[in-house]
Amino acid sequence: MLRTLLGEPPRVNSGVLAEAMESMAKAASMLRKEMAAHEDHDHEYRKLEIWTRGLISSLDELEQSWFAAAFFRKSVVAGYMDDMSSTEQGEYARYVYFYKDGFIRVFSLLDKLGTVLNNLYNLNTAKVKVHFSYFTVLRQFQLLQAHHPLADELERIRNSYREPVENLRKRRNAEIHYMNAEMTDDLWQRHQGLHDKIRLEDLDSHLEDLKQSLEMVCQSLAAAYRYGNEQWHKNKAASGLKSGHARS
Repeated sequence: MLRTLLGEPPRVNSGVLAEAMESMAKAASMLRKEMAAHEDHDHEYRKLEIWTRGLISSLDELEQSWFAAAFFRKSVVAGYMDDMSSTEQGEYARYVYFYKDGFIRVFSLLDKLGTVLNNLYNLNTAKVKVHFSYFTVLRQFQLLQAHHPLADELERIRNSYREPVENLRKRRNAEIHYMNAEMTDDLWQRHQGLHDKIRLEDLDSHLEDLKQSLEMVCQSLAAAYRYGNEQWHKNKAASGLKSGHARS
């Protein structure tokens, strides 16, 4: 959607983004087939399908936010706020909007994935922390010693992207709990010299953190749904084998 508004061609999914999208779409399709073949009295399949489709939409929106932030960043050439023209200030404001939207979406999407994993594998994370996050769910996997292949892969992915995700977490916390993240930067600079011009934050470094965090989200989703799809097929095969033995 945003690419069209910005006059850019539609996105063609590739790499880990495509893998994540395809794994989730495959899971949603299997859930719909299961609902069509069998009655879903407790609506568990329906709930998981809705959550999965929600994750697909959320990932699409996160990628678009990163793309739009990178698009508007190209028009910001001044190194100081005071040196910007009114047009460039508008472009910078649009960059900030989509950058903020992106880093907030990173953690929102991860927490949604945590909810799916908690429900799917009966982790009972709410007993540890009522309002739990994705990272609490990862700790719960380790605590319960459950689903080692998935837990280990998700932890490996987390550790691979620890620095950029932590950078975004700090800016997210400043944005939500204290004040606008870029205002925090401005205040720090004002402390250094009251009458100095305000230098812009490192836009490229911040965008790279968002890009790396997007990759972390994609890899986590791909790993979680790839594992879930494999478990689904194994359980279906085992169920069919038992039915065959019962008939014979």
